[in-house]
Amino acid sequence: MSDKKNKILIVDDEEDLCEIIQFNLNGEGYDTDVANSAEAVLKMDLGQYKLILLDVMMGQISGFKLADIMRKELKLSTPIIFITAKTTENDLLTGFSLGADDYITKPFSIKELTARVKAVLTRSKTQDYQPDQVLKIEDVELNFNKKELIIKGQTISLTRKEFEILNLLMSNTDRIFSREEILRTVWEDDIIVTDRTVDVHISRLRKKMNKHGEYLKNKAGYGYCFDYS
Repeated sequence: MSDKKNKILIVDDEEDLCEIIQFNLNGEGYDTDVANSAEAVLKMDLGQYKLILLDVMMGQISGFKLADIMRKELKLSTPIIFITAKTTENDLLTGFSLGADDYITKPFSIKELTARVKAVLTRSKTQDYQPDQVLKIEDVELNFNKKELIIKGQTISLTRKEFEILNLLMSNTDRIFSREEILRTVWEDDIIVTDRTVDVHISRLRKKMNKHGEYLKNKAGYGYCFDYS
């Protein structure tokens, strides 16, 4: 059975689907809550959840918009799995650029959903670092406890994937990582994403880091590295 401390929020305007998902996840030992709109979610204490299952197509505020609010305005780093019927490459890139940890398309089996939930929660646990552990290169500092980027004393909020990519590159300044290597390391093998997903995340990191984004270099088409020379 799964740990009850892994509290999950299910967000979907299809009440019947929510009931099915909640019944099965509760059966796996998770503690779940349900919200049927983005508006309802924004009134909740989201800090109590270890994972959010989020439908894309909802009412006035879509799942993509809600995720954007949670990441940018609420500074929430909780893992998100998008649930949607949208399957185009652009939809996938939009989801991952907003900080999604996984993406599951309708219709799906409960077995597949629970497997993805377990995978994301397992990764989230293994990425918990000791308090006050930091990685600092020049003016760029990663705080593993707060999952934050700090440049010259200014705190910059990152999505989980942005943090993991920057950690990978900063921890291995003597290496160039191909897009495929970054995908295998950061996304592992449990989801299907494209090389462009890496480019989207690197582009967002560069923008957030302003002039320090120049440290994220693409070496002659071989891949990306953190080069502060």
